[in-house]
Amino acid sequence: MRHRRLRALSLALTAALTAPPAMAGAVLDYVGTYIWSRDEASFGGFSGLEIGPDGRSFHALTDRAHLYWGRIERDDRGIVRGMAVAGRANLRDSKGQPLPPGYTGDSEGLAIGPDGRIHVSFEGLNRVAAYDGPDAPATPLPSLPKLPGIGTNSGLEALAVADDGTLIAIPERSGAEERPFPVLRFDGAWSEHARIRRDPRWLVVGADFGPDGWLYVLERDFRGILGFASRVRRMQLTPGVVQQDEILLETRPLQYDNLEGIAVWDDGIGIRLTMISDDNFLFVQRTEIVEYRLREDRASAMRN
Repeated sequence: MRHRRLRALSLALTAALTAPPAMAGAVLDYVGTYIWSRDEASFGGFSGLEIGPDGRSFHALTDRAHLYWGRIERDDRGIVRGMAVAGRANLRDSKGQPLPPGYTGDSEGLAIGPDGRIHVSFEGLNRVAAYDGPDAPATPLPSLPKLPGIGTNSGLEALAVADDGTLIAIPERSGAEERPFPVLRFDGAWSEHARIRRDPRWLVVGADFGPDGWLYVLERDFRGILGFASRVRRMQLTPGVVQQDEILLETRPLQYDNLEGIAVWDDGIGIRLTMISDDNFLFVQRTEIVEYRLREDRASAMRN
């Protein structure tokens, strides 16, 4: 009898973890797209993005260990019309040496805490490091726990920091299409905070906490010659539990380039999502800044 109860509990837990996310009562309204280009070798491959509370300051991370920062030029309607770069830095290792592209310099996730400290996740040599400034040496965080699916090109893609400074990391892969993604939490040490559903083909590439407290997750599906499709989900995340996992957006293949970074902020009207694409340093791709605004419908507002 005890084994039957344990099996029933296990099946119930599995069902809870794998229940399909609901389509959100909220919707995303398209705001605009800006094509960003610069004539320099380090430009491209953007995988992480942070937008300041004013919607105008930015930090953008390439997957070759370069960090750009500056100001977003917007028109009277708040649409992006330019990206004014104020500085660029080659991230460094703990000894202060510039990181080369490749195994040790494959930077993917970016999160800037309330104290201004910069956090970066790397795949290849999988790790997370903190920086007191763009030119400062890295302060390595403690080693990550062993995770299924972690490999040379499938490490911690998504990094987000909550208002209280808690760091959240999600790997690109989970080890199997039917296996949920582990969500790691750093509070002096790494631990598994929760698990989020994985749908076949969709891989996690970015995440950010919105000013509303929701966790927004950007996912990608590569469809070969058909290009990339992107998806945005949001969820309420508490220890061990994911609530109200909702799909906000699913794009058509080739609708946008390879969206990899996401920033969520309040534009004074509501929640806005800004995403950036990784052009893989290929001339057939491009760096896009894509923006949407979140609109809650009445039913969703009442439910929340």
